[in-house]
Amino acid sequence: MTDPFDATTSWLRSQPSLTGTAPSLDPATLDDDPVLLFRTWIAEAVDAGVAEPHTMTLATLDADGIPDASTLILKGVDDRGWAFAGPRSSRKGAQLTAHPVAALNFWWQPVVRAVRVRGRVEEASAEDTAADLAARSPAARAGVAPGDWKLWRVRPVRVEFWQGEEDRRHSRIVFVRSGGTWARSISGRAADAM
Repeated sequence: MTDPFDATTSWLRSQPSLTGTAPSLDPATLDDDPVLLFRTWIAEAVDAGVAEPHTMTLATLDADGIPDASTLILKGVDDRGWAFAGPRSSRKGAQLTAHPVAALNFWWQPVVRAVRVRGRVEEASAEDTAADLAARSPAARAGVAPGDWKLWRVRPVRVEFWQGEEDRRHSRIVFVRSGGTWARSISGRAADAM
């Protein structure tokens, strides 16, 4: 009898990967600020026709410290962090209250790019939260209990920009916050071009 796991493994390995077309990547032109670089990359994803480029995976920790993940929409990114929203009474809301840390992952397959963000999570101001809720459609606001909607921001300590390469020497541009400044390192194919 054939082991179904072996069959699944073979099938998985036969699936194509990195099938998109990566834009050119010139390390000399990369922004020194991860917020600005993210804005450039998401705009390039939009220009390339990536569907829903503002969709991301949010990873949080449950009460036992076990990772959990959900898919959300990015609400904004600036010097205050990467913003997302949802009901405070939700599972993710409870997890963020208990463990105010998170990681975000963006995957833009058509351009073979990903961005990973991780750091502490802070609640946005009541004004920013109210503005976010007001921007939702009336139907989307209808099921939200008064005071339950919350806007959060991931204040990153690390942001990684990843671009897939056919030779598997994937380019990585990594920003690590040290004090109030960002230190940037570049590895893989992009480092060869420096």
